Amino acid sequence: GEPIRVLVTGAAGQIAYSLLYSIAKGDVFGKEQPLVLVLLDITPMMTVLEGVVMELQDCALPLLREVIPTDKEEVAFKDLDIAILVGSMPRREGMERKDLLKANVKIFKSQGAALDKYAKKTVKVVVVGNPANTNCLIASKSAPSIPKENFSCLTRLDHNRAKSQIALKLGVTANDVKNVIIWGNHSSTQYPDVNHAKVNMKGKEVGVYEAIKDDSWLKGDFILTVQQRGAAVIKARKLSSAMSAAKAICDHVRDIWFGTPAGEFVSMGVISDGNSYGVPEDLLYSFPVVIKDKTWKFVEGLPINDFSREKMDLTAKELTEEKETAVEFLSSA
Repeated sequence: GEPIRVLVTGAAGQIAYSLLYSIAKGDVFGKEQPLVLVLLDITPMMTVLEGVVMELQDCALPLLREVIPTDKEEVAFKDLDIAILVGSMPRREGMERKDLLKANVKIFKSQGAALDKYAKKTVKVVVVGNPANTNCLIASKSAPSIPKENFSCLTRLDHNRAKSQIALKLGVTANDVKNVIIWGNHSSTQYPDVNHAKVNMKGKEVGVYEAIKDDSWLKGDFILTVQQRGAAVIKARKLSSAMSAAKAICDHVRDIWFGTPAGEFVSMGVISDGNSYGVPEDLLYSFPVVIKDKTWKFVEGLPINDFSREKMDLTAKELTEEKETAVEFLSSA
């Protein structure tokens, strides 16, 4: 078959180090699909990137046709089938969220424009670099000739965290838990919702609330644990969650490529236009989606209780404020 072109940005970084091997060995696009991997990073990281290229060569992977390391956007974004935008300006000690947004608007405006100019119009773009939702919105706005629906941001890590917390509590495997939802922002305002989630208990599907029988845990510690998991990992490891982030990226991209299993939905940050859950338009907000033929659709008709409504509105408010700040910077970037 023809190789597909896959870009990973921030390719000399921690997440990419876990991610590239999984992509190159066929975990994401299948064991039959040859690949050209394009690796973008900033100029000072090019020596490190050379080491990553050597290692990819040394893995002796049959699907990997070519590896292209670069610090140039016109090389990186050319003819892409998929772009995984991992690289972003990380938050430094004492940095205001506003400063972080300003630095990232510049990066994602530039990368969005490069996608618009050089990539295929069918390109699927996944934004991982934080603040992921708003970075994704800026990239999309900077690439007007690429459909908004082609842009998504990663909330699959939060989704996986929620699944595994439920599984741990019940002593089942994460595979026995399905249809958890992450609503909203990939930040501590996100709302992990298990009102519609099901768990397989001895061959029978049971609602999570019914299975756990501990509403105060589900409405309290469970939500806090998922919201603050990233910070907890950093505190313990002194580094951010790279292995689990890479796994979540693989899950997210594989589902875009091959679709979601029947009867299951996943969480993805997508453009909110046309949603039926009262989330304002023109936000990049995490919703439950099903995917078929590389196209996602909102899961419709889920009843939303007052507790959920409040949490969903809170994270929408944060995203609206982030967007307003970012759009201000966008005009001057």
